[in-house]
Amino acid sequence: MYNHPTMSNIVQFPDRTAKARNQGDTLCRRGFHKWVIDKQPVFDTKAGQLVTTQRCSRCGKTETRST
Repeated sequence: MYNHPTMSNIVQFPDRTAKARNQGDTLCRRGFHKWVIDKQPVFDTKAGQLVTTQRCSRCGKTETRST
């Protein structure tokens, strides 16, 4: 094989599969989180009521809701 000094070797990388591209966070990106309730009760002093803290088990995002 003839190697020209200005030519470079091109390395082909395999295409990633759809499963590898969207490894578990596809649902969360579209708003379908898997909410799990944190067991610690939290009291909101401004509203004067208990709030529930929820955490997504896939991506780790947290959300609070009044109970």
